[in-house]
Amino acid sequence: MVVGGLGGQPEYESRFAALVADMQKLAAGEDVQVQTLSGAQATKTAIKAALDQVAAGARRDDAFVLTLIGHGTWDQLEYKFNIPGPDVTGTELGAWLDRIPARQLVVLATSASGGAIEALKRENRVLVSATRSGMEKNAVVFPRYWVEAFRDANADTDKSGTVSALEAYRYADRKTTDFYKTQQRLATEHAMLEDTGVREAVRAPSPENGQGLLAAGFQVVRFGKIQEALRDPAKQKLLVRKEEIEQAIDKLKYEKAAMPEPEYRKQLSALLIELAQLQEELEQ
Repeated sequence: MVVGGLGGQPEYESRFAALVADMQKLAAGEDVQVQTLSGAQATKTAIKAALDQVAAGARRDDAFVLTLIGHGTWDQLEYKFNIPGPDVTGTELGAWLDRIPARQLVVLATSASGGAIEALKRENRVLVSATRSGMEKNAVVFPRYWVEAFRDANADTDKSGTVSALEAYRYADRKTTDFYKTQQRLATEHAMLEDTGVREAVRAPSPENGQGLLAAGFQVVRFGKIQEALRDPAKQKLLVRKEEIEQAIDKLKYEKAAMPEPEYRKQLSALLIELAQLQEELEQ
């Protein structure tokens, strides 16, 4: 589900609408349903109704992604997403999302979005905000690069044929940082990620700070042969196993510090061999 909020000015109105349209096309796939709300349609009533519909039909093993693109505000107490009519608060959004049993990725690609982190972080939810706090109130460029990660194969850093939420986050954060450096401007936004439900959000997720494991296993887009494999029933089981192995490798990296080095290398080697075999079968 992708929601485009109010722009306030013609430049932002057209930019937000274009990003929503791009996301709708890029996120679509064999097993993906995409719903968009933008402009006058993106009211609080419509957003709640759409999320209620998702909650009624979602299962625990489903994956749900909500992306908000637009302007946000923060009044020292509450984050608000700017839409026609009454704005949606972070608290309201959290309550609606808590009814959805599926694992979730929530992307707040708006100004002041860091002000919603505490209200929205939950177990089994990856939370990405374009800013580190509600005090970063300027218009953000992060959503431009978040959408770009869905079309640029360079976002697939491990060359697995898929882009995870973690890869998309790192891609968009790096591109955003480069934008401000190229423009020789002081950065007014700093993206954050939280996916444990209990820890502090961080700028750079890693095994050291405990953030990023859930995001690493949450696929957002598939490229090339992986997308083609979804059309082949014989390869669908291979794809499921491939995703399981990739998640096991990510989990092992986070557990490395707590195990002997030889045991870590042994387990990692076995997983990498099986992953290579599966990849070869998928490419045939």
